[in-house]
Amino acid sequence: MNVVSTAAAIRTLSELDHVRVAKLVDAGNPAHAGVQALLDNADLVAPTDMAPDVVTMRSRVRVADASGAGPRELTLVYPSEADATQGQVSVLSPIGTALLGAKVGEMAQWAQPDGRAAALQVQALLFQPEASGDYLR
Repeated sequence: MNVVSTAAAIRTLSELDHVRVAKLVDAGNPAHAGVQALLDNADLVAPTDMAPDVVTMRSRVRVADASGAGPRELTLVYPSEADATQGQVSVLSPIGTALLGAKVGEMAQWAQPDGRAAALQVQALLFQPEASGDYLR
């Protein structure tokens, strides 16, 4: 099982996701430090060249909690679309940042607001826009 942390790992992002997420980041906001580090260290590819096992924006994933809780489905969305009750997590949230660019089989890790570590294993990519031929979503 591979481990991905929010700041240390180099992940693959589509050029389009990179541009769109970068526009949302406030460099002076400490809450955005993790996503800024992700953007700064990412390997960028054209949306048409995105591997089908990488979490991109608007991907729907099945994840399992590292503590052994049952699987659940999450969709990675932009902040204005976030709705925790529907499993739609913002890319600017710690969990969203940890998922962006993660691959199936990897553990996405982040720090919770109280400082405790949290992790989810990406079990499956149920929908990825790029794999469906939607390169502008």
